[in-house]
Amino acid sequence: MIKNTIFLVILLLFPAVAIAQKDQAPIDVFFKAEVVKIIEQANSVLPDGREMKQQHLLLRGREDPFQDQEFEFNGIDDFGPIVKNSYRAGDTVLAVASYDADGNVSYYVTDYVRTKYLWLLMIIFACVLIGVGRVKGLRSLIALALTFLIIIKYIIPQILAGANALVVSFLGALLILLIIIYVTEGWRARSHLAATSIFFSLLFTIFLSWLFVTLAKLTGVASEEVSFLINIGEQAINFKGLLLAGIIIGSLGVLDDIVISQVATVEQIAKAINSGDHREIFKRAYRVGVSHIASMTNTLFLAYAGVALPLLILFISGESAFTSWGQIINNEAIATEIIRTLAGSIGLILSVPITTYLATWWYSRR
Repeated sequence: MIKNTIFLVILLLFPAVAIAQKDQAPIDVFFKAEVVKIIEQANSVLPDGREMKQQHLLLRGREDPFQDQEFEFNGIDDFGPIVKNSYRAGDTVLAVASYDADGNVSYYVTDYVRTKYLWLLMIIFACVLIGVGRVKGLRSLIALALTFLIIIKYIIPQILAGANALVVSFLGALLILLIIIYVTEGWRARSHLAATSIFFSLLFTIFLSWLFVTLAKLTGVASEEVSFLINIGEQAINFKGLLLAGIIIGSLGVLDDIVISQVATVEQIAKAINSGDHREIFKRAYRVGVSHIASMTNTLFLAYAGVALPLLILFISGESAFTSWGQIINNEAIATEIIRTLAGSIGLILSVPITTYLATWWYSRR
């Protein structure tokens, strides 16, 4: 069973997705290839002063429809495709066959093929999780696989079909919430209390996110990768809704962590003092929860700051057009991360008193 579960998670986390348009010839075909030999190599200097190694490579296809076919990629004569890596004979690379309007094909090398190392790391992760967490670790792995399945099979297809991204993500988040809690914790009072607490905390997070995204007039198209989604899907994607969806999904994982821990804390304190004193149980558990708030809020902030780090470096370096902090935070990309972080943090903070109160009410009665 464990082997099957590990295989399922690997399969879900590294799906092979091929998207093609009907009745149209392929424009670009990606496939794996092996570097047979380096025909020629030269060093060039880019306009910004950086040195770049250019290579003329002989490659052999390792996948259909180019299996065992040999072809050349000349990265020296054509300065257009800037190659960020230098390759050696025997390397497995990701190549692309690019067709023009007349059907002529040109071959390029885009990157290393590193999939097998990702698979290896995933197997190590699964083994460590199961080895340390035992049954609960296996349950967490199953919950992770099901969560990814919901995102891939429900949330993303619905958004691509033109559905309201906020509504779809909220429903998907609730389903993910139930799976995470009841698969890992089982059907018991702790799970019911955690699910209820996260639900109310998530409502606060969604309301604050929607309110300030609207007030700040964020469009949701500040990031570079969003531009690739403009012509994707059956209908136009609501990028503001997509932004809110990202905030919901990002906050859910942190809420799950702190809420379940807080419910367990209340349960153990109630058992330890062996008393139905509602106020005493709440006071002791709340102190523990406040300690969690500081660390988890910093975790959330650092996660979002890490994503926006290249943009922050650009602004602070003085190489951008902005001259003051007011202009920097007014930029939509930075404002988006600020609202994302603060709205998620407020929901996280409110989850502590909500969870502590509900759990205290339940365990003090018992």
